[in-house]
Amino acid sequence: MHHPLATDDPSTPPARDLCSPGTAADARDFARSFADLLHPAPAARTTQNLLLLVSELVTNALRHAGAVTALRLTADQDTIRIRVEDASPARPTERSPDLTGRDGGFGWPLVCALAREVTVGPRPGGGKIVQAALAR
Repeated sequence: MHHPLATDDPSTPPARDLCSPGTAADARDFARSFADLLHPAPAARTTQNLLLLVSELVTNALRHAGAVTALRLTADQDTIRIRVEDASPARPTERSPDLTGRDGGFGWPLVCALAREVTVGPRPGGGKIVQAALAR
């Protein structure tokens, strides 16, 4: 028997889920629960990459915008999409990673390396939407 988030049938609408995490740990728990409900289950590496992407995108929103307005996850047969919304219009910028570990700079390059597509756009009413697509 298939779960409602099953996506192996082309006629089945894509799986979707939404939350507003207060921490990166909350976002990872949400993403893991989402991945656990997908059928067929994503490969372990895909789930690990999903957790990393969600964690980095949410951490960036919390650190640089103060909060996450929404975290949306969707999946179809080929792709898992992550959408993080926040209230800041400032776009993510790549900067040199701080090798001392004090000032970060590793997250955005990691997001761009793991995702097959990353987009940043305005959010209706202000702020931005960062979306990342991960091969399923």
